[in-house]
Order: sequence, then structure tokens, then C-alpha cells
Amino acid sequence: MCINYIPPTKVVLEEYFDVDDPGYDWEEEVWQDYQAPILIQHDGMREVRIASYGLVPKWKIPPGDKHYATMNARAETVGEKPTYRRAWQHGKLCLVPMLGFFEPCYESGKAERWRFSMADGKPFAVAGIWRAWQEEQGYTFSFSLLTINADSHPLLRRMHKPGDEKRSLVIVPSKDYDAWLGCRDPELARTYFVKQVAERLTGMPMPIPRRG
Repeated sequence: MCINYIPPTKVVLEEYFDVDDPGYDWEEEVWQDYQAPILIQHDGMREVRIASYGLVPKWKIPPGDKHYATMNARAETVGEKPTYRRAWQHGKLCLVPMLGFFEPCYESGKAERWRFSMADGKPFAVAGIWRAWQEEQGYTFSFSLLTINADSHPLLRRMHKPGDEKRSLVIVPSKDYDAWLGCRDPELARTYFVKQVAERLTGMPMPIPRRG
């Protein structure tokens, strides 16, 4: 699973993903419940919206109820789990633009943070699902990243604790951005759940910078 990633700058978002400046700033690294840009299709056009990472944000959990992480949705069960089913079945598909993401490697015996990015250094976009929340003054938005099994991936199979299932984000080829965003057939959407682009990832250790 992915709990932390690097979003693009506004310049990269506009130039590489061909969308307008959303008029909102975001952090250099995104964690659960942080705001970040996502791409959706509205009236046949690609749009950027600012959304919270995790399909059910903490502030939407009723007092006293247990909060659980919804940052990642498993491709195998996204159409069945109550949390994700409605967004999936109603074609609420999005792309999450990135420059890189992080995973923990335990080969040394303890967690070591690794950064993954495309070998050519280019930005990329990951398949996700999103939803809108009715507020008093309009809507807010949230999203989850879709993941697939990565037991055979040369790099990602080395991540996470020994014995844990290995997972990969679904990186969508740039030529398929609009086709993915416009897809409203859940079964057709599943054809994008492949590791074709993920095979071009490169990774290296990158500890969390110390502050102060």
C-alpha cells in the first residue's frame, strides 16, 4: 500500500497534465487527509480538483466510531467493499498525478523508506477513485489510490514486512489518461489493472528529512 507520495508542482500540473491552476496550494509530500490535486472528467473535459487523501476523511467519521485507513483500495475487491463500492460502480474514476511515492523496505531488519519514481524522471499518474461530500457551502472531495498485487514486481516485491502481501499502484499510461477518466464500465476499467508502466519504476532509499 502507499501511504505517502510527492505531488507535482503547479507548473508541472499545468504543463504536463494539461489542466489549469486550481488556485490552491498543497504540501510537498502528501499523507492521509492532506489536500492534493486529482484529475477527473467533467462534461467530457479533463479537470483538476483538490481532494483529501483517503476516501473517508477523519472529519467524516462520527464521534465514537473507529477510523480506518481508506487511502488505498484493492483492485480485487473495490467493487465489493461498502466503502468503495458506490464510487467504483458509478464510474467515479480519477487520476492522481505524482512525481514519486514511498514504501518501506525491511531487508535490513527495520523499516527503511524508499522513494519510487519513473526511471526517465517524468511525472506520472496513478488510477484512483473519488467521491464528493455535500457541505453547507458546496462540496468537498476525497480519493483513494487503487492497488494490485506486486508479488512478481522486481522492486516492489522487496517492500513491506516479510510475509505481507506486496502491492503496487496502478500507473496509467499517458495515452490512456482520458480513456480511463471517461470509463463508466467497471469491467472495462479492470483492464487497466496491469503492471505494464510500473515495470519502468526505479527506487532508492530516501529517509524522511529531519526538521528543526
